[in-house]
Amino acid sequence: MDQPLELYDVTIIGGGPAGMYSAFYSGMRDMKTKLIEARDQLGGRMLFYPEKMIWDVGGVTPTLCADLIKQLEQQARTFEPTLVFEQQIEGFERQPDGTIILTSSTGEKHWTRTVIMAIGYGIYKMAKLEIEGADRFEVTNLHYTVQELEPFRGKKVLISGGGDSAVDWANELEPLAEQVTVVHRRERFGGLERNVLRMKESSVDVRTPYAVETLHSTNGEVIEQVTITHIETGESELLDVDAIIVNHGMKSDFGPIRDWGLDLGEWHVSVSEKLHTNIPGVFAAGDFVNYGSKLHLIAGTFTDAALAVNSAKLYMDPEADKVAYVSSHNSRFKEKNKALGVVEE
Repeated sequence: MDQPLELYDVTIIGGGPAGMYSAFYSGMRDMKTKLIEARDQLGGRMLFYPEKMIWDVGGVTPTLCADLIKQLEQQARTFEPTLVFEQQIEGFERQPDGTIILTSSTGEKHWTRTVIMAIGYGIYKMAKLEIEGADRFEVTNLHYTVQELEPFRGKKVLISGGGDSAVDWANELEPLAEQVTVVHRRERFGGLERNVLRMKESSVDVRTPYAVETLHSTNGEVIEQVTITHIETGESELLDVDAIIVNHGMKSDFGPIRDWGLDLGEWHVSVSEKLHTNIPGVFAAGDFVNYGSKLHLIAGTFTDAALAVNSAKLYMDPEADKVAYVSSHNSRFKEKNKALGVVEE
């Protein structure tokens, strides 16, 4: 090492739901924790959908995704972990004493006893609309995410795509937009069945199997019309639009992490039921992992995180308790409860 580094018990790579809950739970286990996020803020993939309503987190009433991110971040900071932003981890080097040096794309090094990988699908970007010249409309009325619903009120909105987010956006915008049209290349949609049914039974104009072929603008600044084409017949139709929202999924890349020797497929790393990877001292959680009963929901991510933290704790100290005490019995919460004005008997 070129300079003395501070040794952490666990370093979490990734600041989405899995990473944030791992940071909280490792605090419950009294572990010295660092979390490293490639972006400039926490939230992970959730940052692309701040206006989506999240319904399926246990004990949480329907909540805006942006608000859920804030709550998860507040929880993650409970035990004051070290947070590092705008660093993409690339290098992995095992030390003679078994500890690990992680190196980021900036050259900064991080020293740790264990690692929890909560990197989702890697470094990701929204897949762009593959039409020449489309990028010039990104500053006006071509959108790849929805930050606020109100700007679409009374507008003719076309949504291109058929994934979960496209369906959710259609349902959220339908009550306030003048018209919502969904254009999808396939008959089948990728959203939850109940949400797809809700969309099809509403006033949303669903066009399948169609694709956006041409963008039309008289001033070169704002899209005013689009040509959509039937995938099978080639028949085209011209539609008036005020705004286009594109949801063609994400392009992601694990980068140099693929060279670490992990049992890594195209999208997921294989782990044991206790979230061990095939590399000693390296654990994983969230969308990055795959195992027999894996649940790809935020709710499932929390269980992954707790299991990964417990495994990291036992890796360092095989005599440690297998799980953390629940918060009502965990001594780490006594002072925090007093600060909240809770009187414990």
